[in-house]
Order: sequence, then C-alpha cells, then structure tokens
Amino acid sequence: MERALMCDLYELTMAQIYFDRGMNEEAVFDFYIRPNPKRAYYIMAGIQELRERILEWRFDEEALEYLASLGHFSEEFLEYLRRLRFSGEVWGVSDGEVVFANEPLVVIKAPLIEAQLLETLLINTLQYPIMIATKAARCASVAGETKLVDFGARRAHGIDAAVMAAKYSYVAGFAGTSNLLAGKRYGIPVFGTMAHSFILAHSSEEEAFEDFLRAYPDNAVLLVDTFDTIEGIKRAIAVARRLGFEQLKGIRIDSGDLAQLAKRARELLDEAGFTKTMILASGGLDEYTIDALLRQKAPIDAWGVGTKLVTSDDMPFLDCAYKLASYAGRPRMKLSPHKVTMPGLKQIYRKEGSFDDIVECASQPPRGYRPLLGKLLQASQPLKEAESLDRIRRRCLESLAALPPSIKDIHRTEPVVPTIGEKQPFFGKEWSE
Repeated sequence: MERALMCDLYELTMAQIYFDRGMNEEAVFDFYIRPNPKRAYYIMAGIQELRERILEWRFDEEALEYLASLGHFSEEFLEYLRRLRFSGEVWGVSDGEVVFANEPLVVIKAPLIEAQLLETLLINTLQYPIMIATKAARCASVAGETKLVDFGARRAHGIDAAVMAAKYSYVAGFAGTSNLLAGKRYGIPVFGTMAHSFILAHSSEEEAFEDFLRAYPDNAVLLVDTFDTIEGIKRAIAVARRLGFEQLKGIRIDSGDLAQLAKRARELLDEAGFTKTMILASGGLDEYTIDALLRQKAPIDAWGVGTKLVTSDDMPFLDCAYKLASYAGRPRMKLSPHKVTMPGLKQIYRKEGSFDDIVECASQPPRGYRPLLGKLLQASQPLKEAESLDRIRRRCLESLAALPPSIKDIHRTEPVVPTIGEKQPFFGKEWSE
C-alpha cells in the first residue's frame, strides 16, 4: 500500500489546504503528451497498470505515521487520508491504440483532493510504457518480415522497467523477450542464445559450439564474433557438419560491420547447405540502424534490440503533463507562455477509417467519429474485465497496420496533433499543453 506515498510533497501540502478550506468539489484532470518533433505518434500503454494501482490506492498506518513525522499535516487531515478511497471516475484510451500529442489520454473526474493526489502516481505509471511501446513500434515499422526480440533487461532502469519493456515491446510487434520474469508473468515467448563468456570458458571456440549443439540440437543459435567473426562462422559450420546437422538453427553477430558480415555469413551458410539458418544481429540496435542495414540489403533475419529500446535512447523521457481542466463545474485554463492548457471536460473522437482526430466537448460527438476515451473505473470499481495481452497486441498491430506510411516514417519531424472542435470552450487556434 506504499503506492499512496508515490506522490510529491506539494500534492499533499496543497491537499491539506484544500481540506482546511473545504475545497473538494469535483475536479477534472487531463493527462496528455506535449508535441515533440521526434515522435509523430504514440502507442497508448500502461492503462492496465494504472487501473490496478488506483484500485489498491490507500494510505496505510505506516504511511500515515511517516506523514505525521514530517510535521506538515493536521491530525484531522491525516484521519481523512486514513479513510480515503478513490471515489471518482477514470476514463482512458485503451492500451495498444495509436494516439497523438495534445490528446487527453486519461481523464480523472473526482473530488479535487483525490484527483490531485494521483498526479505523480499516474504520470509515473503511464509515461514509461507509452515511451517504450512507441519506440518498439518504430522498430517494428522498419523491420518488415524480420523478427525483433527484446534483449534489454540488463540495461533497463530497474526490474519493473525491464518487465514493462518486455511486455510493451511485445504489444508493439516484437516476437518476444530474453527476460524470463516477463515471460512467466505475461506468457510472452522467450528467446536466448549464448554469451561470449560461454565461448571464453571453453578451451576453444569449436568445443563451445559442440557443447551447445549437443545440449540444444533443435534450438542452438551460436555466437560467432568472439574472436574473428568470419572464422567463427566457418567453425560453426564445421562443428555442425561434424555432428551430422542438416540445418543449423542460427548464428548471432554482435559486433563489427553488420551489413558486410551478414552478407558473408549468408554466402558461407548457403554454400554449406544451411540455407534455412537464421542470422541474428545484436549490439546497439534501434529503428535507425535496423532501417539502415535493411536498406543495405543486409540478409539479417532477426534482431536483438536492447539498450536503445529500454532507455528509448533518442527520446529518453516522455514530455507529458497532468493538468486541471475543470473545477466545481467551471472550465479552468492555464495561460503560461508556450504552456497554454485546454479547458473543460473533453473526449477524443476519431474519424472512422482514418486517424483524423478531433478533441471536442465530451457531450458533442461529431457524426462519423468514434470516441477513444472509455470509462475504466467508477468509484474504485472496475467496469469490465482486464484485457488479455494478446487482445491488446492485436489492437496495436491492427492500428499500426492502418497507420499511413507518412506518419510511421521514422525520419518524420512533424508531430501529428488533433483538430480542436468548435464547441470546445477554448480561446485560441492551437494549444501546446
């Protein structure tokens, strides 16, 4: 129950004042992403985790003792927190849906104190899954028929991040992960090869290959670049032939000029009759390197994508916000330069058969459009069963397949933003926060 303390101090000091003044009427807060030239679109992710955390959200006795020790809060307010449970509504876009900047992806409609106290927990829960699912989708968009596997667990920023990266890269089109914890937790297919240490622990490269092929004859992917990649490929072929293999599952190249090495590897494997042997590349890969290698006609069949996936290397944080849009029945609007907010209770409407979105008053659906925000929770009660990972993955892959190439282009520098509906109480033609 410590998740209630996943908030910043100012949220609670503000809540103390709201409590003292009796300011706890209904508030509406929007979570959205600010435009960034590095991303034209995003993949919605983290909704399942958010729902679970709000259902569990409460201040236990240990948390209350800690808050009391700070000396900032009255006994009456702490007693209020002891009884506090979420009593409002949570609206959100479904996991796996393609979304854009400046859209209210999650809307919290609740008494002011509850809605305010959820700010940090909500942003922290959503920003990493969205960021990683989007990075993975960009890799998948250039990979074509080749396969992608998450290799990033060791470089992720903590265990939770490693598991989330495996989960949401799978949602966005990866074939699986090397992470066994994610495999067990979510049923994601798991893959693995061998480490350079396995080769170095043996007296020779040939001995290492032989041991691995004997142990895993149907699933051995041999790492060939420990010493000399071309010689390593030749040794892998020689050992496989000596052991009577008609085909070799695969080889992995983790360093060097991947395009030239893969081309030479394909030649050697085909000459040996190992025409079905897979070439897997790894080592510092992302959508840009995969795209460049495929444009060079590198005959690579699969990619182990690690560090640059789990850290979203080219955009390592999501510029997102959680802002008050309405309080006590009145729209509220921030007018700070370059950070103007959009007031009022809103809905995202998507035109059927396209990605032409309108952000409009929630009560005014345009014809021919479908709403993207659906109600997830009502007073801490889930309104429907949690979706399976396979269903979320299908939604994501279908959305990505329908997304125009001009939007999926990884080199695009113009973010897509929605049209602002005429009925929305807004005082300008554009909004940036």
